[in-house]
Amino acid sequence: MRLRRSVTALLCAVAVLLLGGCGTRVAGGASPTQTGPIPWTTFGPSGVTGARIGADHRTLSLDTRVPSGEHPCVRDLKAVDTDAEYGTVPGTVHVQITFSSPSGDRRSGCTKEKTATVRVRLPEPLGKRELVVDNDIVFTADGAEPPALRLCGELGCHPPATGCTTASYEQAMITVDAPMHSYRDAEHCDGKWLVLDFSWRTGPACDADDKNPACTSRLGDRYFFRAERAGWKPFFESAAGGCRAVQRREPAFPTALCASLEPLSSALHPSYPPPSPSGGSPTPR
Repeated sequence: MRLRRSVTALLCAVAVLLLGGCGTRVAGGASPTQTGPIPWTTFGPSGVTGARIGADHRTLSLDTRVPSGEHPCVRDLKAVDTDAEYGTVPGTVHVQITFSSPSGDRRSGCTKEKTATVRVRLPEPLGKRELVVDNDIVFTADGAEPPALRLCGELGCHPPATGCTTASYEQAMITVDAPMHSYRDAEHCDGKWLVLDFSWRTGPACDADDKNPACTSRLGDRYFFRAERAGWKPFFESAAGGCRAVQRREPAFPTALCASLEPLSSALHPSYPPPSPSGGSPTPR
């Protein structure tokens, strides 16, 4: 027993030298770096939700998303006209928003977001130029109700009008978040209604003349759209052929656009055999 106590005392003494104390460190506890000061880092906003132009046509007020929490989470919030530093692009004005925050460290408690407004004065009136914030958020005064500027979409500030055109179909593909490198397989359009079939390859990358069936395997989808002021608006998705499914959802959908539709399972996946009654190879959708 005496020997055991001596060994224990010796081990504790070694631990004191190594850890600064015996029995005071808990497994999984914070390290000195974890308990040190929380750094403030420069960030850009997660989003810019609005922009307004002042009566002088030069002062911009930008609504931006910034971190928030129980303690201060933002300082040095500012917007800067970067054209003077990086050069101008005809027809545009570029502004960059930055701020400092400890939100990169969750110990700061800055785990939420709020809207803050930041202002910047341009060296000359905005005029008809587009406002580009943080390189990819674009506003325009064209078609907006002053003092607000209009937020432009993925197709720019002046997207193509709804109609039976290639540009219009591309807008519809973006609306339904079609996978990258999708192919438009068929369009049925009358200007007010649209059926759009598209597919994307799922097999390996192959040469154009490769006969391997796996190289032509695809998945596909079919959407039905209604024309609205903002562009094509999807209202139904279905792989079924004919009109029954879509007209059950929207009785006004014209029969002329759906009567000839084939089920996608047979139209888009020729390299896959149909499922057998015994539950053989499934036809992907």
